[in-house]
Amino acid sequence: MDDISFRIYKLAVSGFCCSQIMIIMALEEEERENEDLVKASHGLCGGINLKQKTCGCIISGIQILGMYGGKGSEEEYCKENFKVMMDEYMEWFEEKFESTDCIDLVGVQIIKDDEGNTTYPVKCGDIVKECYLKIQQILYENGYDFGDRE
Repeated sequence: MDDISFRIYKLAVSGFCCSQIMIIMALEEEERENEDLVKASHGLCGGINLKQKTCGCIISGIQILGMYGGKGSEEEYCKENFKVMMDEYMEWFEEKFESTDCIDLVGVQIIKDDEGNTTYPVKCGDIVKECYLKIQQILYENGYDFGDRE
């Protein structure tokens, strides 16, 4: 198991979902924490509110791209390549997975453990890894140094 897969596994067994895992790992690349952003990403779990609609990896991927290219203050404008990066990510995702809905990607209902806690199939970890690596690739190809937004 490689380092990324192992980190995804550790975060998943700690109770984080796909969208939260992607955000946590992106922040870790910068040696930062942002508990509010991780909490806000919790609502994306299981295809938004466990409804198995839009995959959280899509939205968290767009969030990560936004951390690099999006508008963050009144005085700031988004980077010229922000939309291009988002378009590339969305097109890749739809082509790669042939759907954007959690139910289609995972193929099973959300699983609950004996205590009623939500757990996620192994397939989610594979999707998280592929999406996380694609986000890195898109950022690098657009002149960003992943892990260094300063």
